[in-house]
Amino acid sequence: MILAHAALGTPFVVITVTATLIGFDKNLIRASNSLGADSTTTFFKVIMPLILPGVISGALFAFVTSFDEVVVVLFMAGFEQRTIPRQMWAGIREQISPTILAVATLLICLSTILLATIELLRRRNERLRGVTY
Repeated sequence: MILAHAALGTPFVVITVTATLIGFDKNLIRASNSLGADSTTTFFKVIMPLILPGVISGALFAFVTSFDEVVVVLFMAGFEQRTIPRQMWAGIREQISPTILAVATLLICLSTILLATIELLRRRNERLRGVTY
């Protein structure tokens, strides 16, 4: 089951991280090395902060894709493996329980909070860089 979800999420991670790495300026690594930073310091202080948005975006895309795949869970999971999407699917098919409605409400609230946080961070980043439209 884990391999199936990893196979479904891998293209999203590869595309977003590759797009981030294409825009990365390698002169920053050379500058860090010329200023005396070792490779570990360069990675955590220079490279990681710049590629972190792409890595987080890839992780979110992979998570959402994996969370949405009820079909894969229905085909591959055994009876004892009860994921949240499978439980929600069963709850909708058999009977609508308040638990399923509560989980759906929590997921919508969590998604709204995440989107608002990302938008606030994007605006803060633009303000710090001095980008205006």
